Amino acid sequence: MQENAVAPHLPAGSHAHLSGRVLGLAKLGLIVLDANQRIVMWNQWMASHSGLSAHRVQTSELFDLFTELRGQRLEQAVQSAMQSNLPQQLSPSLNRSPFPLYPTGTWGGERIEQSVSVTPFSEGKERYCLIEISDISTTVGRERQLRGQAEALRAQSYVDGLTGIANRRHFDVALDRELRRAIRNDGQLSLLLMDIDSFKAYNDHFGHQQGDACLIHVAETFAATLQRPADLAARYGGEEFGAVLPDTGAEQAALVAESIRARIAALAITHSPAAARPHVTMSIGVATFDKDKLCDAAAMLAAADGCLYAAKHAGRDCVIVHNPTESVNETA
Repeated sequence: MQENAVAPHLPAGSHAHLSGRVLGLAKLGLIVLDANQRIVMWNQWMASHSGLSAHRVQTSELFDLFTELRGQRLEQAVQSAMQSNLPQQLSPSLNRSPFPLYPTGTWGGERIEQSVSVTPFSEGKERYCLIEISDISTTVGRERQLRGQAEALRAQSYVDGLTGIANRRHFDVALDRELRRAIRNDGQLSLLLMDIDSFKAYNDHFGHQQGDACLIHVAETFAATLQRPADLAARYGGEEFGAVLPDTGAEQAALVAESIRARIAALAITHSPAAARPHVTMSIGVATFDKDKLCDAAAMLAAADGCLYAAKHAGRDCVIVHNPTESVNETA
């Protein structure tokens, strides 16, 4: 239905027919402008994707035909190419779909993604400019899909597969990031290490499947207790959990830890007869950043772990906060 492409100064006879056929078979858009930016060639690909026949656009000024391109990067590229006699390339990331071109037969909806190059040339004394337009929609779509998959995999690498909260890797990254921020801003930072009391006895009595269900229930409750978006709840390993609490001093961290301890106890999950308490409970150790004593991740983790160990030996189901001037300080 579209008319044949128009080509400038084609040789006579069979060569002209051959040139026209080649232009019609080209799998990219080809436009030739003269020195006045008038269209002197418009191939079949352009006709198919724009809905404008070659006969209709011939001798039209390109930027009168597509007024939205006036003042844009394409017009600048054409002018620069004609003046400098050097080719120009439009960045697809900055100029995704400059021409109103659509999948064949649609001429509406979402434009095809385009790669556009501009090349000046001469024919005798006449100056011309060739604009080549490639459909990169498939390539761009594939790249988006790959980026999405990569981001999904990256997200999965930071999530614990059983409980759905952050994993140890995420915990370590968050602690390092927040520690550097606290040092830089002379701010506050606390971390919690916590452990389900007598969990081996629970697993031995109820089995690993119910043990996993217990871990999931505890993790969900623990994570829901942290109210601020910046706070991070993580499974540290096995039945051990951790929390990174930015902008949080020791006193506030102790309150958060006590709230977690109380909510886990309130779940009233029946424990093994061999456990010290009838219901599942949690022991928690708390450490707070101190620029003189607890100023790196290893020191903070060691302090919190020491308090967790002390909480176990203090009878479990309690919170102990690290005190730089004393060994430990029990708060519950």
